[in-house]
Amino acid sequence: MKHYTGYLIDLDGTIYMGNDRIPAGERFIHRLQEKNIPYLFLTNNTTKSPSIVQKRLKTQFNIDTPKETIYTASLATVDYMDDLGLEKTVYIIGEDGLKEAIYEAGYKKERQNPAYVVVALDSDLTYEMLALATFAIQNGAVFIGTNPDLNLPSERGFLPGAGAIIALLEAATRVKPVIIGKPKAVITDKAIEKIGCDKSELLMVGDNYLTDIKTGLDNGIDSLLVTTGFTKPSEVPHLPVPPTYVVASLDEWEL
Repeated sequence: MKHYTGYLIDLDGTIYMGNDRIPAGERFIHRLQEKNIPYLFLTNNTTKSPSIVQKRLKTQFNIDTPKETIYTASLATVDYMDDLGLEKTVYIIGEDGLKEAIYEAGYKKERQNPAYVVVALDSDLTYEMLALATFAIQNGAVFIGTNPDLNLPSERGFLPGAGAIIALLEAATRVKPVIIGKPKAVITDKAIEKIGCDKSELLMVGDNYLTDIKTGLDNGIDSLLVTTGFTKPSEVPHLPVPPTYVVASLDEWEL
């Protein structure tokens, strides 16, 4: 088994499941910390800021980690917008974690003629919000989808995700969005830059073949699928391209 000098790690379904603990996930992070192995939590969740994610990891899941180890699709979205360098006006469908990241970076809310429309998961979504986003995209705003997740795991089951909302707007506008989150290169390249390791030395760890494992497959990074969340053990033999490794529990993985 190859030795990896850095880890990119998913959160929901990998380290915890909704509000439920995955003890092996907690132990996995503790082992990385004990061995001083660099890691970066790479999450498509835009609903919470890194500070809130950090606090939740500590209080609910016994993981004390620096805020700098948490890189969200919200932060990657801001980095992408900054790189484009257009006027700093935006219309957002999304929750507080996304809005906080974008507004703190100096972007201003604009409902009529924004330079960007950014679309993520929003549990308070209304038809009027979809209408405003549709008009703005039709008028030439850059259409950004934070992540392609069609579903997200919860204690209730798999809920509609950001990808479902993005797909609706794509159908309404006939405009293809720029997707930021896993498995796309935008968030992956920025994550590699942040962790400071060569991609040949990194391992992508996650529970979702369509996002986490595809991040590895599509970007030249080895991948470890843990079947504690989205992708089930029964699906593994039928995956079109297999992950580098598959485990039922992160306790099985030797650092």
